[in-house]
Amino acid sequence: MSIPLAERLRPQSLDDYIGQQHLVGEGGVFRRFIEAGNVPSFILWGPPGVGKTTLARIVANALERPFYTLSAVTSGVKEVREVIESAKNQKFFSAKTPLLFIDEIHRFNKSQQDSLLGAVEQGIITLIGATTENPSFEVISPLLSRCQVYTLRSMQDEDLHCLLNRALASDEELKQRNIKVEENEALFRFAGGDARKLLNILDIITSSRDGDLTITDSLVTEVLQQNIALYDKNGEQHYDVISAFIKSVRGSDPNAAIYYLARMLAGGEEPRFIARRLVILASEDIGLANPNALLLANACFDTVHKIGMPEARITLAETTIYLATSPKSNSAYMAINEALAFVQKDTNLRPVPLHLRNAVTGLMSEEGYGKGYKYAHDYKGNFVEQEFMPDSLKGTQFYHPNIDNQTEQRIAERMQQLWGVKYK
Repeated sequence: MSIPLAERLRPQSLDDYIGQQHLVGEGGVFRRFIEAGNVPSFILWGPPGVGKTTLARIVANALERPFYTLSAVTSGVKEVREVIESAKNQKFFSAKTPLLFIDEIHRFNKSQQDSLLGAVEQGIITLIGATTENPSFEVISPLLSRCQVYTLRSMQDEDLHCLLNRALASDEELKQRNIKVEENEALFRFAGGDARKLLNILDIITSSRDGDLTITDSLVTEVLQQNIALYDKNGEQHYDVISAFIKSVRGSDPNAAIYYLARMLAGGEEPRFIARRLVILASEDIGLANPNALLLANACFDTVHKIGMPEARITLAETTIYLATSPKSNSAYMAINEALAFVQKDTNLRPVPLHLRNAVTGLMSEEGYGKGYKYAHDYKGNFVEQEFMPDSLKGTQFYHPNIDNQTEQRIAERMQQLWGVKYK
């Protein structure tokens, strides 16, 4: 059986590595690691097929370090401890600290990540993690604080073009064929910035025909329609389907939302990714029209973390339907955006009014800090009219209640009752 093209072309040095010039280019951090002969624990965060595993192997080879690999999909605490014990023995015979590469480290739960901490702290291993998910959400804080995080980007068309040319010019099997690339738009579009996918597509195309081959957009589309699944959680379909899912919930169509949810789950989408999107959606698109939506979305996020699939599908479905059928308002989203836009372009250093400042020293009291402040709870209805904005911003309004739903209609009425025409 032929070795896949992506494996045959796996780079062996930084000079052969395509893309990620911000990390591996001249003066890049990984070149400095190799030149210095030392490397800290780090996490590579980026989409699939951009060279995370390859980069880890290149570092290990260049530094001549023992290299252990684990996949978070198939490994647990037992396997981690076995590797750490083996690393201890290696360390006994060699001064060089072994590297432990964990693919998809975001799939490790807390106890599995905890099992790595001691070995990383004591220098028994140097940890290299690879993840497609934001490490801030998926890696425990004590472990994250001991690792540098480096972001890898999707391959650009020029990178894919370079990779394609290299494959055709250097791969021994492809060189035996008379292969001409007449059009590459479909190749790059289906690859979606994923180098491994581009090479896999090239493998599929070349194995579908014998003899001389001319690659065109129509040929690529024809062949791939017979070979690529309806949902690819790492490719273009990923972004299309999650976009359709979010827009269906925002558009109050529970049936379409459930359909797209089913497509994602059936395609193997990470349920925690969906749960995070629901939390964001509850704040951005429902907001004050139904504050309970955020509570349910947060509960969904916690539940999905605790129970996983297949049971998590029920919680995701319940939350999806609830959010889709909730009244919608983006007033809080618009308010913070408007305020941030104002603050970022505002060149005035507007002083906080004296009566709102906290007089923590005698000198501050003498300067009038806190003087004239009215404590709202001392007044009827726990409200008393006073100015909270800097003097030059009196009357400025960032929050505009969406009166098309009952909840914010009541908010608008209360604000008018309290403030009159000030914030109408």
